[in-house]
Amino acid sequence: MSAREQILGRIRSALGPDRDRAVEVPRGYRRGLYAAGELADVFAERVADYRATVTRVGPGDVAAAVEAAVTARNVRRLAVAPGLDRTWWPASCGCAVDQPPLSTAELDAVDGALTGAALGIAETGTIVLDGSAVCGRRALTLIPDYHLCLVRLDQVVGGVPEAIAALDPGRPLTFVSGPSATSDIELDRVEGVHGPRTLDVLLITD
Repeated sequence: MSAREQILGRIRSALGPDRDRAVEVPRGYRRGLYAAGELADVFAERVADYRATVTRVGPGDVAAAVEAAVTARNVRRLAVAPGLDRTWWPASCGCAVDQPPLSTAELDAVDGALTGAALGIAETGTIVLDGSAVCGRRALTLIPDYHLCLVRLDQVVGGVPEAIAALDPGRPLTFVSGPSATSDIELDRVEGVHGPRTLDVLLITD
């Protein structure tokens, strides 16, 4: 008998005769952390904790806010998710829609990416991208050094359990909490290593 068989045999013996019985796992995760009126404030505060900027804009001011954001970041060329409302594209810089997909070299040459989001999570200050036409494919937001993301207030949920329940697990989900950052053994923070160095969020309110 191999060591593997011995270990598995001991596990079966310890589990006893009910080892094959299906066990119901409780899923009573906490929900409803915040009232609807609190979501915008909590989300904005938590996103800002990650060194990202959050600007609240009305539905009619999105285009102007996008224009102001790319101008402030000195963006001259922007890669855009193919499903994003074209009226929101900035006129002050060149926009390249990621359809057909831009090459890695082309994405590396732009100054930033403009996308929407699938969800926002207030409790953790997280933006979720799901690879849809509005969010764009994963490479679109990982290669450029700057990411400008548009999140509607009605997309913001209180906590992670609510987000997981609302998301499609079959999609390529990316959870973004602030700009890309890592630290070495000396705890020196380095940004932009495996994703955008700068993240701006436009929160579109009612």
